[in-house]
Amino acid sequence: MNTENWKKDYEEFEKVTRQFYAGEVSVPEYKGFSGGFGSYAQRGGKASMLRLRLPGGRVTKDKLKFITDSIRKYNIDKVHFTTCQTIQLHNLNADAVCAIAVEALDHGIVTRGGGGDFPRNVMVSPLSGVEQGEYFDVSPYAEAAAEYLMTLIKTVKLPRKLKVCFSNSPANRTHATFRDLGFVARQDGTFDVYSAGGLGNNAKMGVLVAESVEGSKILYYIRAMVDMFTTYGNYENRAKARTRYMQDVLGDKYAEEFQKKLDVVFASGVNMDIPAEKISAEEGAAGKAEADAPMHVTKTGDGSTAEGWRVIPQKQEGLYAVAYHPIGGCPNPDKLVEIYDAIKDMDQAELRVAPDETVYIINCTGSEAKKILDITDDGASNLFETSVACIGASICQVGVRDSQKLLATLVAAAREWNFPEGTLPRIHISGCPSSCGTHQIGRIGFRGGMKKVDGKPVSAFVLYVNGKEGEPAQFGEQLGTILEEEIPSFLKALGEEIAASGKDFETWYAEDPERFKEIAAPYL
Repeated sequence: MNTENWKKDYEEFEKVTRQFYAGEVSVPEYKGFSGGFGSYAQRGGKASMLRLRLPGGRVTKDKLKFITDSIRKYNIDKVHFTTCQTIQLHNLNADAVCAIAVEALDHGIVTRGGGGDFPRNVMVSPLSGVEQGEYFDVSPYAEAAAEYLMTLIKTVKLPRKLKVCFSNSPANRTHATFRDLGFVARQDGTFDVYSAGGLGNNAKMGVLVAESVEGSKILYYIRAMVDMFTTYGNYENRAKARTRYMQDVLGDKYAEEFQKKLDVVFASGVNMDIPAEKISAEEGAAGKAEADAPMHVTKTGDGSTAEGWRVIPQKQEGLYAVAYHPIGGCPNPDKLVEIYDAIKDMDQAELRVAPDETVYIINCTGSEAKKILDITDDGASNLFETSVACIGASICQVGVRDSQKLLATLVAAAREWNFPEGTLPRIHISGCPSSCGTHQIGRIGFRGGMKKVDGKPVSAFVLYVNGKEGEPAQFGEQLGTILEEEIPSFLKALGEEIAASGKDFETWYAEDPERFKEIAAPYL
């Protein structure tokens, strides 16, 4: 991706940012402007966050070096891995946010469109290309999609954001069946295409609009989706300006209308086929900078081995990926520096940010994997600790509750309870209905809210159960509202009963789903 032509845009970003910090631009006005550059003022308006677009969550050594250099240079004290596979830098002053946004361009990182009414970061199954059992590597198609979507930022005005994602297997890690536009890999090497899904208010599964689509043709479908959104999207009411609301407008005719838009795109005569060299990692890697070269693993194992619950054998024999899940997706910034220092001399090692706030360090030999395991031993040590939480209301302007605080409280409590592994599942916590913590697909989910006690508003969360992200995916059932202070007691009571049964959560819940509701009822 050529990033030079974006630099001029950031002159305006710096100008308005300086005006905001000088008190000359209001918070709402600045939010409407800065989001288009992947930046928002944090709650209180005294600091900024910056969202680094990372197509597919891929962090090459060059990109990681840039991030770690920025951490040192600007004394960054808070980093967050997001559920859209980006990395957010927090607590930045005006000088830092303006400088980092421009400096990132020299490393293939464009923050433009990272927020606001634009195509967002393209999501990809995090281990695509190295995962055992995947149907095929979808990342080259996603990279082509990301490049194409960036060309639309200055040419098309969308009603709201547009999220495009690719899934390499039925695990559906990127939620491709319920995003704005999802490409789901098939065993025959083609894609099924889902459209107009999404989390948040009025959550909907996507509509299957095409089957067995050749990968070289995906850009036609993206263009058709954009045309659907600009035709039927709601430009007047932002609350309903997401693609999923088009299902309410078009009903059963949605797929038919999508096909009409697609026919027009094909009939236009514009060649949007993806060239073979772009979707062949082996051919495309030649002559490209490491920062944006397609992944083609030529590395081989050296006979060393590694094992453990955080070690994932790759489909490349003798190579491993190591999972690292900092609590709440917020690593100590110094830890990223330590990881870079460890992998900088490891052949073809790189990072992949996953949609559950985990990061994978891939293409490690056994001995290299052991080194990474030691470095990342400060992260989650069991399934429950890999729980997901958005950045929360202490930082986010639109947040209702502090999801990070709640998760930290629960993790500390669970360490005291010391239940057997699997007793409590991974939970998902969102601070507000926006579902940045993907609460609706958690086995247990919490969404920030409020409950009146004696006529006074008290911090609370809405409880969900039985969501899942695989194929078929399903949204959790909303059970009611629970006071934040009572959530630890509820989970302890739940855990004690499950532990006494000698089963894990999945087995216990499958046998008697109603019992979960009975345990929750006194707290709701």
